[in-house]
Amino acid sequence: MNYIDEKFYGLIFTLQKTDVYDLYAHMVKGFKKIPIQTQKSVESFFNQFQYWGKIDIDNDYFECFYEKAKIFKSNLDDYVWLYEHLCDFRSKHLLYAILNNYYNFDFANLQYAQNFAFKQYFDLDLVPKCENEVFVDIGAYTGDSVLSFISSYGEKAFDKIYCYDITEEIFTEMQKNLQKYHKIEYKNMAVTNFVGKIGVEANNFSSSANMTSLSSNKVVEATTLDSDIQQKITMIKMDIEGGEVNALLGAKNHIKQDLPKLFISVYHNNTHLFEIPKLIYSITQDYNFYLRYYGGCVYPTEIVLICLPK
Repeated sequence: MNYIDEKFYGLIFTLQKTDVYDLYAHMVKGFKKIPIQTQKSVESFFNQFQYWGKIDIDNDYFECFYEKAKIFKSNLDDYVWLYEHLCDFRSKHLLYAILNNYYNFDFANLQYAQNFAFKQYFDLDLVPKCENEVFVDIGAYTGDSVLSFISSYGEKAFDKIYCYDITEEIFTEMQKNLQKYHKIEYKNMAVTNFVGKIGVEANNFSSSANMTSLSSNKVVEATTLDSDIQQKITMIKMDIEGGEVNALLGAKNHIKQDLPKLFISVYHNNTHLFEIPKLIYSITQDYNFYLRYYGGCVYPTEIVLICLPK
């Protein structure tokens, strides 16, 4: 056992022996100790994106911490499962840093876990080279991840790239950014677990946070990867504001048969951090799991699950 094992299992023991209300009270107390400017910044961020629960400091309302406390009590075994299925020290330390940030507002370990050595998603220690890739970018936005992929591995690294995004307005910018590259196909579609139509809910603060919705008046074509792409897929990057689980369900055949390298955002929901790797594990046990972190040190966002074929 190393020191991160000791810290992780020590934290799990603390969470196990503490009831939901005391977990919640501890988090609220810790939050109120950080500088008020930071509190207000977290409040604004949570309320803008509404992935984890609301904060209203003036009215002493902290839905987000109560949600975290409930998950700690009902899903600790899932966090332990994930820890024990992670394949390197950096991933295990990151998981500890995330949970300790949730519970103790620990900024130091989260800062230590930040990954600035490589471009987001493309860790060259884990994936040192790419050749002849069929790369599917789900949530392609302005083409920024495709540009990161090409700058990391070169223009000859791919045979085909598919760019999916639900926001029609950004397609002109995406195509402009990627115009010098051939063999890229652009699809203004939602990738989910059914074929048909689905609503698009616009985020008031950033179009990068637009998401699918069953109740919106604006609609877009919906598809699954299993039905929309017939050739073998070798890489999938996915960042779709909470729609990742359904998109993975709609790609089960490709995942099981092709074993593409997977780069999946796992922070848009309070349970995705363990729910998504367990879903992939239920489809096939032929992956090694890693976590990498590209966010800030105040609250963990930009957490990427990397799944590589064994």
